[in-house]
Amino acid sequence: MSRFNAIRPTHVARLLLMLGALLLLAGCTRGMSDLRDWVAQEKSKKGAPIPPLPVIKTFETFQYSDDGKRDPFSASTAELQPSGPSNGPRPDEGRAKEPLEMFALDSLKMVGTVGTGAGIEALVKDPGGVIHRVHANEYMGQNYGRVTDIAEDHIDLVELVSNGNGGWMERSASIGLGDK
Repeated sequence: MSRFNAIRPTHVARLLLMLGALLLLAGCTRGMSDLRDWVAQEKSKKGAPIPPLPVIKTFETFQYSDDGKRDPFSASTAELQPSGPSNGPRPDEGRAKEPLEMFALDSLKMVGTVGTGAGIEALVKDPGGVIHRVHANEYMGQNYGRVTDIAEDHIDLVELVSNGNGGWMERSASIGLGDK
């Protein structure tokens, strides 16, 4: 038997596959002269000028001395201590916290009302998805927010926030229906 009579179809398929891959690779190496010309042209272009660095201003230093003047960068002991009993509002520390006081006011959402007139109740959803009934003079939010008024489309509150001097001040807040 001759050697050429033993060619199998799988050998022919492999040979054709290798020949096709060789032709594809030959097509990729066609010529790169146009690419080299474009790169050389781009390299020869002048770039945009770089703006000069800004002038750095120098500031005169000042050394504080102990000539009776207070250092403005350190708090005095008089400022750290409250100036005596405050006649302003104070949170009721003895009162048991209500469930909605665990959440920040902006995380609560008013979803509706029940009732009318003086017996109106607001429906408020907490971040966990639980809906609570809220009445006037109840508390909600983390800043001692007391509900002052309930309308069909909003709840008005008065919060107590620190004034920074050891006292407290009142701040109005509200939650609208469908807010957030």
